[in-house]
Amino acid sequence: MKNFSKYLSVLCLGLLLLVAGCSGDESSSADNEDTDASSFPEKPITLIVPSAAGGGTDSTARALANATEDHLGESIGVENKEGGSGATGMTEGANADPDGYTVSMVFVELTMLNHLGLSDLTSDQFKPLGLVNLDPAALTVPADAPYDTIDEFIEYSKENPGEVKVGNAGTGSIWHIAAESFAKETELELNHVPFDGAAPAVTSLMGGHIDAVTVSPAEVLPQVESGDLKTLGVMSDKRSDMMPDVPTFEEEEVDVTPVGTWRGLVVPEDTPDEIAGKLEEAFLKGAEEEEFTEFMKNNGLGLEVKNSEEFEEFMNKESQFYGDIISDLDLGSN
Repeated sequence: MKNFSKYLSVLCLGLLLLVAGCSGDESSSADNEDTDASSFPEKPITLIVPSAAGGGTDSTARALANATEDHLGESIGVENKEGGSGATGMTEGANADPDGYTVSMVFVELTMLNHLGLSDLTSDQFKPLGLVNLDPAALTVPADAPYDTIDEFIEYSKENPGEVKVGNAGTGSIWHIAAESFAKETELELNHVPFDGAAPAVTSLMGGHIDAVTVSPAEVLPQVESGDLKTLGVMSDKRSDMMPDVPTFEEEEVDVTPVGTWRGLVVPEDTPDEIAGKLEEAFLKGAEEEEFTEFMKNNGLGLEVKNSEEFEEFMNKESQFYGDIISDLDLGSN
């Protein structure tokens, strides 16, 4: 019995030491995490842009990166990963190491791709940092096109069913949804032509290869101001500040649901809250810098800032909204 008691005492002591050791490891691990977060960042940040260089998303990302670097104390390098209506780049961003060193600029397609059956990607695979931009779709055509109003465009398209080529930023992109929604609600048969981003679509329009685009005012503003293109209307409930003389579809009595794009910043969902918080604070401060706000104004981009909580709620609502539209248009496979 004495030997058994002695054995039991030794066993209990061993267990206590084991528990204490584990607790010490956890404490050490927690301390390491705190140390990592407190010293973040210690190297340059990569900002993934899931679209082609030269478009509204790319230019917004580069301007914001420049305005944010001083608030982070490290450089921010932009990498374009176009394709799949943004799915390629956003998927890479979702699968990046959750260490805070890879941030992604996402846009409205993030809330649409799964409804379209094009990707399993959803906003739940990210931790939001904030929203920085919101823009409506705008119907833009060559300056010498045989129509000067939305009604004239509709009339021409009905007289030439299937012949009017409308470029978009890729199948399932917001600009594709905008054109499809416009066509359905006005009973038009349009020829939808996909590109890898808005910039290539606008270039094709300038070259006379397509007849119209339904991209944001910002993405056609230089060509409109130069007199090469003209915008017939914006799909919004109010006029664009960048094109105050261009009427809304509603003003022209064309009943089309307002459709537009937005752009925001995210990190992989498992990124530590402390690191995500530092990134959120830095990027939102960057969005307030005069160099960024002036850039947005001068380039016709709508400045709309929301913090991480507001952005998350906004994306959830957008997912529901576009899920309903895609179902109504019978575009998705879900």
